[in-house]
Amino acid sequence: MLERIARHLLCSSDPESMSVGELLALEPQSIQGLNDVWLGYTEYPGDPALRRELATLYRNIDADGFIVHTGAQEAIFSFMHSMLASGDHLIVHMPGYQSHYAVAQAMGVDVTPWLAREESGWSLDPDELDAMLTPHARAIVLCSPHNPTGYVPTRDVFDAIVEFARRNGLWLFSDEVYRGLEHDPATRLPAVCDVYERGVSLGALSKTHGLAGLRLGWIATQSKNVLARMSAFKDYLTISNSAPSEYLSKIAVRHTDALLDRNTAIVRANLDVLDAFLARRADRFEWHRPRAGTIGFVRLKLGNAERFCADLLERTGVLLLPSTLIDHGDAHVRIGFGKRNMPDVLGRLDAYLDECAA
Repeated sequence: MLERIARHLLCSSDPESMSVGELLALEPQSIQGLNDVWLGYTEYPGDPALRRELATLYRNIDADGFIVHTGAQEAIFSFMHSMLASGDHLIVHMPGYQSHYAVAQAMGVDVTPWLAREESGWSLDPDELDAMLTPHARAIVLCSPHNPTGYVPTRDVFDAIVEFARRNGLWLFSDEVYRGLEHDPATRLPAVCDVYERGVSLGALSKTHGLAGLRLGWIATQSKNVLARMSAFKDYLTISNSAPSEYLSKIAVRHTDALLDRNTAIVRANLDVLDAFLARRADRFEWHRPRAGTIGFVRLKLGNAERFCADLLERTGVLLLPSTLIDHGDAHVRIGFGKRNMPDVLGRLDAYLDECAA
């Protein structure tokens, strides 16, 4: 992986993390609890106490409406294999996270990309969905807040997507791993699982909480069918989750507001630095400022993304992600602004551009 080679990451999708000690410090009495964690098998849908904590993040989902997974990736893989089959049709919000479409394609599912419109701030047009519908359509994959653009639909667009799915009896799988990291909390949308009976919301502690090392993800849904089929499929994956991870995750979820405040503060400060950089380098780059999350999608005005990223990495050790790696042409790079050291790493990019100009 390039991340192993790079000395400076400027494409990270997750925010600043913390140590186990820092997390335990949020509840000093929890140290003894960690010592007492039993290292046997845990319950396959997740620790009941953890699922009760997760339920506080939703409006209409109780502890029985969750399956806890080893990261969001496993949950995506499980949903695709549980709810879709070869010959089915899937509509996918793109550009996007590769697993949203590649897992289904590998299964023989027909995937139609629902392209976000760069010229209108990476927005989605629900009126396009009717033309994409086929008799074999089974589901829509939505990513909101969006990876990699940071787009958040308006409430009207969101409601139109839900209504289209309901009218056509489609599953609506909504990747919401950045939900909570809206730069303006007023733009936060409801979780799909709270408003749609065939909605499946994907959550994780990697993004909003900044705790990727816990490897903790989940799906939340009102659908007993989804819960039953995904539960059975999980028996062929990890079976159950890590007991220490689930214990630490309970602490993290209880302190969601504090962790969101911490990570949002870092993001806002870094965005100010990034805004100034992009304004100064307007001859080289342009973007639609993200509304949420820790990443943005920047268009190159000169050259192509793959060659630019390769040369930058070789000469500076700074890693950006070219759009070729997410199957979206060769004109964009993904940039991350969730880490405390982003201004320093951005300075290395700035110096590289000066050197190229000279």
